[in-house]
Amino acid sequence: MPTLLDALKQSTTVVADTGDFEGMRRFSPTDATTNPSLILKAVQLPAYQDLLDAVTSQSKGLPIDEVVDRLLVAFGSEILKIVPGRVSTEVDARLSFDTQATIERARRIIAFYSEHNVDKSRVLIKIAATWEGIEAAKVLQQEGIACNLTLLFSLVQAVACANAQVQLISPFVGRIYDWHKQQAGVHWDEAAHSGANDPGVESVSRIYSYFKTHGITTEIMGASFRNIGQILALAGCDLLTISPELLTELDAAEGVLTSRLTPAFASANAPETLKLDEPSFRFLLNEDAMATDKLAQGIRAFVADARKLDQLLIARL
Repeated sequence: MPTLLDALKQSTTVVADTGDFEGMRRFSPTDATTNPSLILKAVQLPAYQDLLDAVTSQSKGLPIDEVVDRLLVAFGSEILKIVPGRVSTEVDARLSFDTQATIERARRIIAFYSEHNVDKSRVLIKIAATWEGIEAAKVLQQEGIACNLTLLFSLVQAVACANAQVQLISPFVGRIYDWHKQQAGVHWDEAAHSGANDPGVESVSRIYSYFKTHGITTEIMGASFRNIGQILALAGCDLLTISPELLTELDAAEGVLTSRLTPAFASANAPETLKLDEPSFRFLLNEDAMATDKLAQGIRAFVADARKLDQLLIARL
């Protein structure tokens, strides 16, 4: 009998959510995603000291933001020697509310990949799904630079990304689950909010239904999982990016898996059409306390790790 990981791969593109090369080799994902938190964790491991040394030795006298981007691209270039598909590389979260700076940083990252002989078709630029970030992605997509809009917690953000014709979105399942569980406190019923009834799973399912019903080609990649139940409930989603720990769990379990997300599911559960401009986007996002809280919290967390990575590199330089 196949493993659950093998079964999942039959209906969904599996992506490794890690900066660890060995984990990628073990599970043979199609794509890989990184972020400042994952790279910060990786560069502190002995296995990656040679890569870190190579980047810092060639970066003397450069601004720290450029050194960081060169490090991210060095990791991404090595990852692309392992996975056959794409790697996501993130723009500094401190630029989440600056459209032009995000555009310029993304162009520079693509230029650095070109120095490594990596074609831009194998790179997704990760940008926080703020209004400013989505506007930056719109420009970049028109230039042929594919984008992955991250820190996405609501249908409003997803529809704005679709309107901007971005390549891919990363709705965060686990963080939505975390918020609802925290709000419920002692009244939280885990059994009643598991599988298809998990609030994070419900959010991604709603986005899936909207996109497929309206013929939207933007790819949906569920992210930030807390357990394999969330993953299995989203079988059939375009892509799922999964941590090595949960990939291990899926690979250790045998079973048959039926895709829950299908065109038939989408047509039976299609949300109403959303008409968005900047004022309505900001208002509707503000109305969603969970999405507003988690977007702000996520940006702060990525910024904190970006600063730690800055300090680590400054010390090495």
